[in-house]
Amino acid sequence: MNSNLLKTFVLLSALICLNIFTYSADAQQTNSLIIFHAGSLSVPFKEMAKAFTAKNPGVQIIREAAGSRTCARKIVDLGRPCDIIASADYTVIENILIPAYASWNISFATNEMAIMYRTDSRDADRINTKNWYKILLQKGVEYGHSDPDTDPCGYRSQLVWQLAERYYHVPGLYEQLRKYCPPKNIRPKETDLIALLEAGQIDYLFIYRSVCMQHKMPFVKLPEQINLGSSRYTSFYKQASIRISGKTPHSFTVKRGMPMIYGITIPKNAPHKILAIRYVAFVLSKRGKQIMKQNGQTPLIVPQVTGKASQLPTELKRLVQRQKHGGISHERF
Repeated sequence: MNSNLLKTFVLLSALICLNIFTYSADAQQTNSLIIFHAGSLSVPFKEMAKAFTAKNPGVQIIREAAGSRTCARKIVDLGRPCDIIASADYTVIENILIPAYASWNISFATNEMAIMYRTDSRDADRINTKNWYKILLQKGVEYGHSDPDTDPCGYRSQLVWQLAERYYHVPGLYEQLRKYCPPKNIRPKETDLIALLEAGQIDYLFIYRSVCMQHKMPFVKLPEQINLGSSRYTSFYKQASIRISGKTPHSFTVKRGMPMIYGITIPKNAPHKILAIRYVAFVLSKRGKQIMKQNGQTPLIVPQVTGKASQLPTELKRLVQRQKHGGISHERF
């Protein structure tokens, strides 16, 4: 074999090996799914991933839990690749991702605020729906909440405090609760605070009822008028508002009280769109709803779509309906 022929043979062999390697890498990448989701979805989405991969062998699901606003910022500010984002507040997707980074948004579940504690928390044997704010304001009692700028549970806790001031007719209650909750008791997402609670560093934690149930922790069930979990009290919820960071540095936006609604979408630049569509369809399926319900979160009987509904994947159109949320308009298919 002459030298030129040998060189050609070596080159062709190298190209074949490179193609095989590239194909294998691409195939492996095709079977992966990157999901950014709210901390409160950690338990149900872990179960969801297990159930999904059981039906789709070989699929690798990479989940990242964070405050919903932080999840959105990973896409907008850091340019992180993401196939699915699921937010504890559907308006995070509406306000931060649509229209530049996502086209549509599906509301799929609800929740409500509660106060988690330990059986040995200070005055745990006395706290109830009527006196919780009195217990929290006692000397030596420590309580916490997540950061309103990064996590919906954080600003929802503040809205609950404002509504409590009106509901219990206690002037100045909101400012008192803010005053006696030090910065050390505020963390990026609500689930970060569970470790502090379990370690005894705080006695009480404002968090979602579903998380209390998932962790089998005792909790104070708040009145519907203030727990942000009932559509019957939408008008009352709207009386509360809080200013948080906006889309750009040094800007701000106002969040008003409203019933809790979780949202899910597939970003425009999702690297694995076909697989992402299948996963979202699974979340909205009978089995997906069952998993949500078993973990303390009420799924919407018929999920609702906002944004550009006409751009919703065909596979998902039959699973949703168009309906207004807080005055947000919807397109017709």
